Parts: sequence; C-alpha cells; structure tokens
Amino acid sequence: MRLLISAFSGGLFGLGLMVSGMTDTTKVQGWLDIFGNWDPTLAFVLGGAIIPMFFAWRFAAKRETAVLGTPIPAMPDPKLGRNLTLGSFLFGMGWGLAGLCPGPAMASLSYGGWNGALFLVAMIAGMVAAVPVKSRLEAPV
Repeated sequence: MRLLISAFSGGLFGLGLMVSGMTDTTKVQGWLDIFGNWDPTLAFVLGGAIIPMFFAWRFAAKRETAVLGTPIPAMPDPKLGRNLTLGSFLFGMGWGLAGLCPGPAMASLSYGGWNGALFLVAMIAGMVAAVPVKSRLEAPV
C-alpha cells in the first residue's frame, strides 16, 4: 500500500511540476532574472506550495506517526553550518544556470531531450561526490 501511495504521490508531484511550468527551463530562468526580463508567474507556484505546507507542518507537529503508521522524524537542528551554506549556494547556482532542480529534472525526462538527461547525469555525479566532499569539509583543520 505504501508503494502505491508513493507512486501516486510522485506522479501527482511530477504532473504538478509540468502543469506549473517548473520543467520549462526558460520559465524558471525568467523567474530568477529579476534585473532583466523577469517572469513573476512562478510566484503563484511558490505560494501554492507554501500555503498548504504551512498547515501540513502544523498538523504533523501534533502527531508522532504518519498516516500509514511510520514514525515522524524529529525536526532537524536549525543551525547554519558550512554544509548547508555551501550546499545551498551550489544548488542555487545549478538551478540558475540549468533552470532545473532535481524534481523538475526527473519530470522533464518524460518528454525526452538530451539536456534533461545530461543534467540528471551531472546531478547524480554531484550526489556521489558530495559524500567525500562532506567528509573533507567536516574534517578538523
């Protein structure tokens, strides 16, 4: 049952990305180009995600288990560190340059094109490289 719900949720998420325009790299780059030809339409996507998640987090904070019975993990420490700062910086650079982030990159594979596949390969390479880089960053100086 959990796999069925996961597959349905992933498909719904991918459909939402496609309908909202998040898989269109020119639209995403237009959203990020605030000093040029700025396209504010993705603000509606952002609001459409933040508003329901605000209520979902409030609801989840009162529960110890998820709807399917698995435990809800504790909230992470809100401390800013090198890992979070560097990771956010790299994620933002990649998003701005390519116009895709991981979710839309996966969804864009459904309609072909080598650009999305190239981005996905580079993203996986970055995920593999992250483990040794993180170890090196956390090593005492």
